[in-house]
Amino acid sequence: MAWFRRTQKGIQTATEDKKDVPKGLWYKSPTGKIVDAEQLEKNFYVSPEDGYHVRIGSTEYFKILFDNNEFKELDKDLTSKDPLNFEDTKKYTDRLEAAQKQTGLKDAVRTAVGKSKGSELVIACMDFKFIGGSMGSVVGEKIARAADYALEHKLPLMVISKSGGARMMEAALSLMQLAKTSAKLAQLADARIPYISLCTDPTTGGTTASFAMLGDINIAEPGALIGFAGPRVVKDTTGKDLPEDFQTSEFLKEHGFLDFITKRSELKDKINLYIDLIQNQPVRA
Repeated sequence: MAWFRRTQKGIQTATEDKKDVPKGLWYKSPTGKIVDAEQLEKNFYVSPEDGYHVRIGSTEYFKILFDNNEFKELDKDLTSKDPLNFEDTKKYTDRLEAAQKQTGLKDAVRTAVGKSKGSELVIACMDFKFIGGSMGSVVGEKIARAADYALEHKLPLMVISKSGGARMMEAALSLMQLAKTSAKLAQLADARIPYISLCTDPTTGGTTASFAMLGDINIAEPGALIGFAGPRVVKDTTGKDLPEDFQTSEFLKEHGFLDFITKRSELKDKINLYIDLIQNQPVRA
């Protein structure tokens, strides 16, 4: 009897329904390293063998940065409208609805306040899985409101960027967020309130052209793609071959665009060390 005669051998489970390994149990990094998903989480979502920093979102960053993962989310019900009645291959309203259903998020950024190493910190963290982390009116408004909260309560602000750039479905309204967020950060600077910008993979387009590069201190994770236009566009425009590590965080640090690069496991300590130093406070253990 042939082995593939499943019904004759009493095997009733269809091949497509048979699962030997639960989905998500293992993660394969771009360099081919296989990591146990539980081990990956314990290692701050960094592949232990090659140091590759896996893309994560606001849920994971809040867990890393806020003490005991305790925080108060700000403006959590703010959602995008469709003032332009935009439609390409799909209506913008349908895209928003699908993204909200798929991700459980209202838009591409979440803002929150909580204690980090015992002191309060306001964090705005972008989520790439929501329409590519694109910056629309809600993203700009929530970051502006987070800056207002930091200004009112005299708390440091941190923005974690992870974005493909401006949201084309909102056209000029999206581009206006560059000016809005930049103006709010200027108010923080005038009030001498620290603003920390963390660039993660990827940080591109209008995000890079505004709040991502306006920090009192600009930092990044290892190997992050950071730039305005993508490498292919730059190459096609200039007609020149680009350096192998072009637009990586290491390349930008070497050329003076970043203050330092930090591993995710050291992020909380490094952020709070900077805040203590700039505010002339005793360094927290």
